Amino acid sequence: MTDVVLRSVQGRGVLAATILGSGMAQLDGTVVNVALPRIGRDLHAGLTSLQWTVNAYTLTLSGLLLLGGSLGDRLGRRRIFVLGVIWFTAASIGCALAPTATVLIAMRAVQGVGAALLTPGSLAILESVFIPEDRSAAVGAWSGLGGVATAIGPVLGGLLVGVAPWGWRIVFVLNVPLAIAVIALSRRYIPETRDEHAAGRVDITGVVLAASGLAALVYALTAASSGWKASTVVLLVVGVGLLAGFLIWQARVANPLMPLGLFASRQFSAANATTFVVYAALSGALFLLPVQLQRVSGFSPVAAGSSLLPVTAVMLVLSARMGRVAQRIGPRLPMTVGPLIAAAGLALMAQIDSSSTYVTGVLPAALIFAVGLSCTVAPLTATVLAAAPAHQVGIASAVNNDVARVAGLLAVAVLPGLAGITSHAYNHPSELSAGFHTAVLIAAALCAFGGVLSALFISNHLRDTEEPHDHAIDCAACPVGAPHARPR
Repeated sequence: MTDVVLRSVQGRGVLAATILGSGMAQLDGTVVNVALPRIGRDLHAGLTSLQWTVNAYTLTLSGLLLLGGSLGDRLGRRRIFVLGVIWFTAASIGCALAPTATVLIAMRAVQGVGAALLTPGSLAILESVFIPEDRSAAVGAWSGLGGVATAIGPVLGGLLVGVAPWGWRIVFVLNVPLAIAVIALSRRYIPETRDEHAAGRVDITGVVLAASGLAALVYALTAASSGWKASTVVLLVVGVGLLAGFLIWQARVANPLMPLGLFASRQFSAANATTFVVYAALSGALFLLPVQLQRVSGFSPVAAGSSLLPVTAVMLVLSARMGRVAQRIGPRLPMTVGPLIAAAGLALMAQIDSSSTYVTGVLPAALIFAVGLSCTVAPLTATVLAAAPAHQVGIASAVNNDVARVAGLLAVAVLPGLAGITSHAYNHPSELSAGFHTAVLIAAALCAFGGVLSALFISNHLRDTEEPHDHAIDCAACPVGAPHARPR
């Protein structure tokens, strides 16, 4: 471990590299959401293909995130982070050149592999290189500034899609200069860190079980939106069985991909449960919002892409501050209030219809949603990392990222069908709008449930039982503590 100070030149360099790196993955995700209607027209893709354009990326990302965290802990977090950036960028060029929906879906899957390598490394680097007093602020800055990429994506995508039919392709190419900057900053400022306690081979069996189980489950749930068939049920059972097998294998293997001992911490388990329901709500709603705005409300791609800009502005102002507030008063209150406020914002989106304007229909919901999200993200992320031993922050970050991604993956697969948005409804604005209203109310209920979970199970008193960073003990041999938390 190292002791980098956030306000130093090196600290700012580390923060810039991790924000830009993870921002690449966020940028492409949000660009694709806004561009879905145009991609559908350009590549003659229906609703199912558009779902897979999103889910192919999220599927490989989710299935391999734990592998990315494990490789970073073993081989070096900076090394795997940079490798992920290079891989992601090469796949982005493939996405830009895709001639058909099938090729685009395949390249999105390859892109997700690169994201799985770089995503857990960005947070693990922050937790492992900064001094304890600066970690919450660093995570808060990462959350807030990283939100810029989330906001730029829809705006940039909307502008380019609105200007030319090939505009969405250019956005993928923009990853090339971003990648060059990330690699340069990483080599100059990020010190190499790894888990010195990691031993044995990487758990390839666990990787195969997790990835194939998720693939089968998501394919079945996506196909079920068109009706349940015998083959769909069989695939669903196979997916659940493979994921159950993954958990059994993790409990028995000597060097597990996902050490189940991490979940011995009530704080870690509760934070991940909150992550699952909140991110399922966010991913499901934000997948459908650009479609609703363009196909029902008549917004241009630029207007739809710009609709959530206030979310980024609010997060830039509040996220780092909420990280510091949570460090001072404890995470329970912000993690309880934040999802409840975000749920109110999502519920307001049920008012968006064919007659809605931005100021009266979208902006109020976006502002309330933004305040709730700002209260939630930084305390939630910091809580997860603080609940893991210092030498396992890489895998802890990967687990939490995986929980968020799997939640989004399942939400995109299930929520449209659950809300009645079928391929037929997608092509009929009135039916699509009715389904969207149902979907955002379901998302609001999920988000509110996340606040309830935090109120019941998140503690402000994290145990400070972890030994110093250079003498950390194995989590599997003892209850999980919070190595960096100061008594409150």
